[in-house]
Order: sequence, then C-alpha cells, then structure tokens
Amino acid sequence: MDMIVTPTGKLNGEIQALSSKNYTTRYLLVSALAEGTSTILYPAHSEDGEAMRRCIRDLGAIVEEDEEKIVITGFGRHPRPTKELDVGNAGAVLRFIMSVAALLPEVHFLNSYPASLGKRPHDDLIVALESMGVKIEHQNGRLPMTIKGGNPRGGKIQVSGSVSSQFLSSLLFITPLLDEDSEIEVLHDLKSKVVIGQTLEVLAQAGIVIEASEDLMFFRIPGKQKYKAQTYTVQGDYPGSAAILAAAAVTESDVVVHRLMEDSKQGERAVVDVLRAMNVPLTHKDGIVHVQGNGRLKAGEFDGDEFTDGVLAMVAAAVFAEGTSRFYNVENLRYKECDRITDYLTELRKAGARVEEKRDEIIVHGRPEGVEGGVEIDAHYDHRVIMALTIVGLRSAQPIRIKDAHHVAKSYPIYFDHLKSLGAQVEWTE
Repeated sequence: MDMIVTPTGKLNGEIQALSSKNYTTRYLLVSALAEGTSTILYPAHSEDGEAMRRCIRDLGAIVEEDEEKIVITGFGRHPRPTKELDVGNAGAVLRFIMSVAALLPEVHFLNSYPASLGKRPHDDLIVALESMGVKIEHQNGRLPMTIKGGNPRGGKIQVSGSVSSQFLSSLLFITPLLDEDSEIEVLHDLKSKVVIGQTLEVLAQAGIVIEASEDLMFFRIPGKQKYKAQTYTVQGDYPGSAAILAAAAVTESDVVVHRLMEDSKQGERAVVDVLRAMNVPLTHKDGIVHVQGNGRLKAGEFDGDEFTDGVLAMVAAAVFAEGTSRFYNVENLRYKECDRITDYLTELRKAGARVEEKRDEIIVHGRPEGVEGGVEIDAHYDHRVIMALTIVGLRSAQPIRIKDAHHVAKSYPIYFDHLKSLGAQVEWTE
C-alpha cells in the first residue's frame, strides 16, 4: 500500500507514545531465557516483536498475549530443537536469536527479505560465535545461514562493535547461561553505546550479573547464571515518537505526547534536546513532551550516534531550518534496512530538499520556505525512512506519494493513525 501525504499546516492533539520496540524485543528474549512465567505489560505491537514472539515460540516458549500484556513461560537454557527459523525483516531479532540457536545442534535461518535484511552483514557475530566452538554456514556473512552449535564455550571472546552494537548485545544475552565465566572485549569502535545501556538495564532487571567497564568496551560475565521470571513494564518509544515530535516542529502545532520518561536510557531521548537546539518551542516534564511549533527552526550540528534511530526524523526537520545542519558520526545508518544515508537522501532530493552526504555525515542546507514535493518516493521498505519522508510531505507545496508505506508496521503500525488524529492529511491508496 502507498501513502499520499498532503501538505498540512497545523497539527493539534494528544497521543500516548507507542511502547518501545527495543525494550519489548529484549523483554521477550529474557522472558524466554528464564525458567518460569514472566509478564510483559504494555508491549509494543510491531513486526519486530512479532518476529521475536514467533522465534521464541518455535524454540519452545509458551506465549499468550492480549492488547495490554504478554505472558511467557520460558525454556531457560534448553530451547526446543527446531529445523528452521524465520526472523522476517528484523535484524536485531536475527542477531539476538543467532546466539540462542547456538545452544542447539542445528538451526537454519531463512532469507525471507533478500532485498533488505538479506543484504545486511553479520560477519562480526559469526566470527565471535565461531571462536566459541559454533559452526556457521552462511552466504558471505549474510542470510540464509545454518548454525551448528550444541555446546558453545565461554571464556575470552572478542567482537567488533564498528558495524552494530547488536552483535555485542547478542553475546551478553547468551554468555550468562554458559558453563564457563566469560570476558568480552569489544574491538575497534562501539556504535550505539546507548543501546548497550538498554541491554544491560534489561539484563540487570532479569537478575543477571555483568561487570562492565565504564567505556563499555570490556565485560566480565559469570557463567551458570539463571534468568529470573518476573513482570516487566515497557516504557514509551523515543525513536518512533521522534517522527511525531519532528512533524509537530515543522508545522504550526499544539501537540502533547505522553509516556516519554525524562530519565529513559533510550539514546533517542536526545531528540528532545536536538529540537530544543533547533529553537522548537517545547516542554518536557513528568513524562510529557508538549510541542507548540511555529514551523521556524534553526540549523545545528549534532552527533547522530547518540540518537541513531532518531536521526532521519531530525534530518527531515532540518530540511526546513534556517541555515546548514550537520549530522555526524552516523556511518552505521548505512547498515540498516537500507542505506539510510544514500537511499534516504536520494528520496529527499526528489522532494526538493538540498542535502549532501559524506561517508559518516548528512549535511542539510535548510529551505525554510518549504520544498516542491509532487513526486513519488521510494522508501526502500524501511520504516524509519517512511516516517521521516512523511514529515517532509507535510511541508511540501504538492502532495508526495510514498511507495510501500505499509512497511511502517515494522516498528510503528499506528503511525499514520496517530498523525491523522493530530490533523495530518494522510491517505492510503493502492
């Protein structure tokens, strides 16, 4: 399904922030790795969450759910043997489950999205798991792959953090269950350190003990630990809300978003500070962000690695700022559902934005007068690109058509419902 975004000058209303996809995915995993029954309150309903639920079910967890909670009886250290797993288009789910699959003699991972996840590399995790005695058959580091494990060894493990922090998270979830104590050394740079903070927070809530260096480049993990079955409450999602807040920033608005905690460990919490720095009138108090936008923004320079999943939405806001904005330290955007630098900027240019790229930077020459629009845009099956391009459509002179916009469901199935409730003119079309 395609989405027609018609220019919309004003947005007004209140919404409850979507529940966090990152936390939901992690809570699902630690619940499955516990022996006993856990409850997850206010889970995010997304394709990523669905992929994780499908995989842990296939591995032997009992999963019961309704709108407000998910109840999981876990399999602990003993997943049920299964021939194959389908993670859909969910890179984080694949990478987390690869380590769990290493507990089994043989598991095959399907390549359901060859044009998206099928293109993403997983070499760094493959190398780490192979050093633990796991055999992996793969296509140049990509899906499809077969993992032949059964008894992975702990001990001294090295993993590169230069492409993705998800490889490290994957190892942090599995090493506590191994017989041996482990030491994990992160090589090169570590991307998205804030997301590792979320992983460590969830592990601590699950009763797992991990000693981490201050720079998050070295970890000591005692073996023979057990995950504790318990109740988890999912907080509001900053990455998805970043797009709503940016939409409010570029229009005349009076928009309130609830359930965005000030003390959240989500790195994308920084988008509130980014918008403040761009002179957007807003307040953030008691878990409520209130934007009273006037459509006038000021350009700025921002370290995108602090809010990786919010960068595209902030770039969309910067398209309408006075001056030139720079988002640096963002090379890891190239290794997502699509190349979120080259692919995204190609589509922004179609709509009339003045943007340029470097290897690890996005530079935006603002157009406060707005952009032309009137084009069909390819969102490359990427939920974050879809959300960000919608923001640009709100300030275009002519409507834009976003192809295959239904892929927004990967993380935010009700994104367009929320925008519509605030007054945005968005319509589905075949």
